[in-house]
Amino acid sequence: MRDHDFPAPQRRGRGKSRFDDDEPTFLKRGRHAEPVLADPDAEPDGEDRWSSWDQAVHGPEPHPDWLVTELAAKDTELGVLKTGKEADVHLVRRAVPETGRGCLLAAKRYRDPQHRLFHRDAGYLEGRRVRRSREMRAMAGRTSFGRQMIAGQWAAAEFAALARLWEIGAASGRIAVPYPVQLLGTELMLEFVGDAEAGEAAPRLAQLRPEGADLRDLWEQLVDALVVLARAGYAHGDLSPYNLLVHAGRLVMIDLPQVVDVVANPQGAEFLGRDVRVVGTWFTARGLPAADTDPEALTEVLLREAGLR
Repeated sequence: MRDHDFPAPQRRGRGKSRFDDDEPTFLKRGRHAEPVLADPDAEPDGEDRWSSWDQAVHGPEPHPDWLVTELAAKDTELGVLKTGKEADVHLVRRAVPETGRGCLLAAKRYRDPQHRLFHRDAGYLEGRRVRRSREMRAMAGRTSFGRQMIAGQWAAAEFAALARLWEIGAASGRIAVPYPVQLLGTELMLEFVGDAEAGEAAPRLAQLRPEGADLRDLWEQLVDALVVLARAGYAHGDLSPYNLLVHAGRLVMIDLPQVVDVVANPQGAEFLGRDVRVVGTWFTARGLPAADTDPEALTEVLLREAGLR
């Protein structure tokens, strides 16, 4: 480990492997995540739209230089990056016509309230509160309005967590997340992580087979990221090799709508421990010594960092 010396393991945790729970549809079908690209210079059609920047909540300042914020920009749909049970992720090009200025964005759109949302949402929502009792009752009863409220909570929680973690990462370099560009209703626009020229998303950790020094470096990056999360009072809540990207050797954490406040949520420590078991089991299966990934030792370190020990 870089900065942490874990005690010798007393016993190995045997948490259930959940690698398949969040496997993207394109992986289950044996296809690559390659969107069908549109011609960015073509005339806008009915699916294109003006930039919604002026209507949305914005990400942390200063905004990155690559980000297009001009209201004259248009958003062009280029394809689907990922489909999921709760949200789909689309590739969008935001560009100012006739200027050559543009950027790629990942638009994460949570499903409408008629679709099933997170199958374990009750546990994640503990510790989150809304002010109005009517809204709380609707969420608890899973009415149509309540389901819409829950979808909005997922989007807002992910946006807030990414904003905070991006600021921490920018200052410390110890965690990498996509820059949260904007939030509008249940649509979250994020920095596209991958090859912008080809429109190809960075691979997920689960798609790779790192060995030796590369494997250890990714594990150390992950431990650093988990320590940052814990110090901020968070557990990812659903961490797996499918929501960790590897871009230019850098581990990038994604998919945080179910982020857990480890202090306010009564199950916070359990969520944190499960995150550690799942990723630790993956790294051990790839060849990292079990003593280095001992889940009980790392969980104890993270609970101390979170102020729970």
